Amino acid sequence: MSAEVEQPQIPIVKKKPNCFVGFANLPNQVHRKSIKKGFQFTLMVVGESGLGKSTLINTLFNTSVYPNKDHNAEEPPKTIQIETITTNLEENGIKLKLNVIDTPGFGDFVNNESSWKPILDDIEARFDSYLEQENKVNRKKIVDERVHACLYFIAPTGHSLKPLDIEFMKRLHHRVNLIPVIAKSDLLTEEEIVGFKARIMEDISYNKIQIYRPPIYENDDPETLQENKEIVLRMPFAVVGCDKEIDAGNKKIRGRQYPWGIIDVDNEDHCDFIKLRQMLIRTHMEELREYTNEVLYENYRSNKLIASGNEFGDGGNPLTRFEEEKKAHEAKMTKMEAEMKMVFQQKVQEKKNKLMQSDADLHARHKEMKEKLINQRRELEETKRQLESGARPGTPEKSRKGKGYFK
Repeated sequence: MSAEVEQPQIPIVKKKPNCFVGFANLPNQVHRKSIKKGFQFTLMVVGESGLGKSTLINTLFNTSVYPNKDHNAEEPPKTIQIETITTNLEENGIKLKLNVIDTPGFGDFVNNESSWKPILDDIEARFDSYLEQENKVNRKKIVDERVHACLYFIAPTGHSLKPLDIEFMKRLHHRVNLIPVIAKSDLLTEEEIVGFKARIMEDISYNKIQIYRPPIYENDDPETLQENKEIVLRMPFAVVGCDKEIDAGNKKIRGRQYPWGIIDVDNEDHCDFIKLRQMLIRTHMEELREYTNEVLYENYRSNKLIASGNEFGDGGNPLTRFEEEKKAHEAKMTKMEAEMKMVFQQKVQEKKNKLMQSDADLHARHKEMKEKLINQRRELEETKRQLESGARPGTPEKSRKGKGYFK
């Protein structure tokens, strides 16, 4: 074997233009283009019924994303459903198309053994749809329906993760950005929340579940680094949702009134709602989109292409795969042609039998009508003969008596 020739490294020389050129305006150009195009974000919410999923989403975006539901008149779903709610939001001239995917029925049955499967199938179907659009000749209008983040609601039991929680996150952590939240944390004391969070993180670490954590870059400013560290320390987020305002002294706040006091949703000392909103919307929404596209989707896409190449046993050779697909297509067309020919012959035979039956019926009717005409003709000839002989038809005796009277 010949030794590989090492390519010489080209030194990179840093220089500054002598005057203003203009490429420093590239961020402004991207900014203008982004504002014109708008943004899209797809958020999935998963959890048992009654954990306040719809209320938290309405609180996060400070609008009625979920329509008002009459839970008393609503029948519980018999199977896990996948429902998508689309809302167009605008803030300071920035447009956001928000898709919220709800999963009613999850965890509400006696047997929840495979309750994660419809959700995983939906996420992978969205990846497949995007991959199919990428492989088309015209890729100008690609619709991105991939899930960028999944809020997983944990019941405030105060103990540890349930087997269903662990199984769900183990199945989906390699397909979506998982963000676990402790729902209705106002049901727990501060000490219970601290212990509950510690046990949840121990379960996540023991089962090697990957949840989304804000990335830390070396060139980030100290304030951003400190914010990211605080967000990581607060995970999983203990949240309280409330989209209605109450009076608290001389001001109105979003919170809940209890006999022992008030829970202020926007107070970091009361719950982690502010940190969740900070990460999900204000500072890391684009990071979630990029991680979905560059890591989660690319891993799925690579595995999918490798698997499709192994099906042909050629290691993914495009020419061989094309020939195999061509042969499969030709065989499919031949089969379709034979089926169409058989159906055509069957239809022709049915039509022929129908015509033969119709022809036989016509002959029978013709014969019957011909016999009737012959009988009518005989009767008419008999009547004519009797009239010509001078006797009325049907009364021969009266004719003879009359004849004798005139004598």
